[in-house]
Amino acid sequence: MIVKFTQLFKSKLKVCVLLIPILLISDQLWAKETKLLILGDSLSAAYGISQAEGWVSLLQDMWKNQSITVINGAISGETTDGALARLPRLLEQHQPSHIYVELGGNDGLQGHPLKKMQQNLAQIITLSQQQDVIVILQAMRIPTNYGKRYTDMFNQSYWDLAKEFNISILPFFIENIATDSSLMQKDGIHPNVQAQLLIAQDMQDKLGAIIFTSRTINKQLD
Repeated sequence: MIVKFTQLFKSKLKVCVLLIPILLISDQLWAKETKLLILGDSLSAAYGISQAEGWVSLLQDMWKNQSITVINGAISGETTDGALARLPRLLEQHQPSHIYVELGGNDGLQGHPLKKMQQNLAQIITLSQQQDVIVILQAMRIPTNYGKRYTDMFNQSYWDLAKEFNISILPFFIENIATDSSLMQKDGIHPNVQAQLLIAQDMQDKLGAIIFTSRTINKQLD
């Protein structure tokens, strides 16, 4: 009886020893695969300041111990047309687990057709989801340069897309900052250095809630 118990214990012990490295590797891979791609315009590209001072770099610093890599794919002046053209290469190169889409501001300021902007954003969302990337959409706002109707339709288009694709959406992230001249650059459009930390802290909470929740769900499914 003792011999059989000993043999059974050794057998189970061997299985445990074999499983431990697999579980550790699975955990490590899961952590490494958490990459957030920022697909945006000048509001995320640290326009008028150094990259290190921008909210995206500050957010990466805040998450340095959280196994999250933040990739800044934002370009000043970017439109939904340009971002859509760049997206396949960015997805292939970085293979992100999450993408934060902060686009459309330049489309709106330039008076681009809203239908085209929506189609571009829809394609960006679709391409990302086809690669199993979790999409986080940033709602954007613009001045009423082209009239109230255009502005209202522009603002609503983001919420319509979020509902259509069942994705997370964040309210305009510089809503309060934009009304405080002490936090804006002289152009009145871009947040200054002092505002970047406030944005990063806000994004740490809002983006973090989405990312950490999805990571937990994915790990449970695994």
